[in-house]
Amino acid sequence: MNKQKTPVNTLTRNLSDLAAPTGNIYETVVILSKRANQIAIAEKKELTRKLEDFKNDRDTMEEIFENREQIEISKYYERQPKPSLVAIEEFKNGEVSYRMAKEDNE
Repeated sequence: MNKQKTPVNTLTRNLSDLAAPTGNIYETVVILSKRANQIAIAEKKELTRKLEDFKNDRDTMEEIFENREQIEISKYYERQPKPSLVAIEEFKNGEVSYRMAKEDNE
C-alpha cells in the first residue's frame, strides 16, 4: 500500500460501502482493526530499529542530547497516516485478505 495516497485526516465513509465485501459491518470492523494493529506493530518495530542506532549506553536522563537526524526520523513517522486509515484504504482497494472461521453446526 502506498501510504502517500492515503489521506492523513479522517473522512466520512459510507458504512454500506465498507460492509459490502463481508456483508456485515461488524465483521468489517474486526478485519480493519486487526489489520490496523498489524500495521502499527510493523511501524513501531521499524521506528525502534531506526532509533536504536542513536542509543548510547552511557546516556542517563540528564545527559540525553538531541540529535537532529533522530528528530527528523521521529517527525517523519508522526506525519504518516494513522494505521486505521491505511487499513481502510487497503480494504477498499482489495489489498487485505481475510477468511471467515467456519461455524460448527454439529
